[in-house]
Amino acid sequence: MSAIKINVNGKDQTVEVSQDTPLLWVLRDTLGLTGTKYGCGMSLCGACTVHLNGEAIRSCITPVASAVGKKITTIEGLSPDLNHPLQKAWMECNVPQCGYCQSGQIMQAAVLLRKNPKPTDADIETAMRGNICRCGTYQRIRQAIKQAAGVKK
Repeated sequence: MSAIKINVNGKDQTVEVSQDTPLLWVLRDTLGLTGTKYGCGMSLCGACTVHLNGEAIRSCITPVASAVGKKITTIEGLSPDLNHPLQKAWMECNVPQCGYCQSGQIMQAAVLLRKNPKPTDADIETAMRGNICRCGTYQRIRQAIKQAAGVKK
């Protein structure tokens, strides 16, 4: 164990963990940020998606040491008051069913919209391909992304 300094949601944190501890467990267990979910542990489902220097990454396979000196953003840091356009669209479009995958879906979609503010259906499908929704709310996810982007239905 060692003292590791990371920046999470704009706040510098020091955590006492092994350098190879997955970032997911540091966020959830050490820092209490439980919005990021554990899904598969193998980077296959996207439930654990967070931003590292603005890029979507799978926190279940990312060692905390690789986040040192970078900015980590979790769903809690995307917008503390749920005022992000994606969060608002998610609620307005009634996207969540069980809700388990939704923070990862939103975090992935936020990177998509930052890079491509007016995505097509094909763009959305490509960008969101690695995020699995076991409830099958993919049509509502696409609708919410387009709504957040201001793309007509």
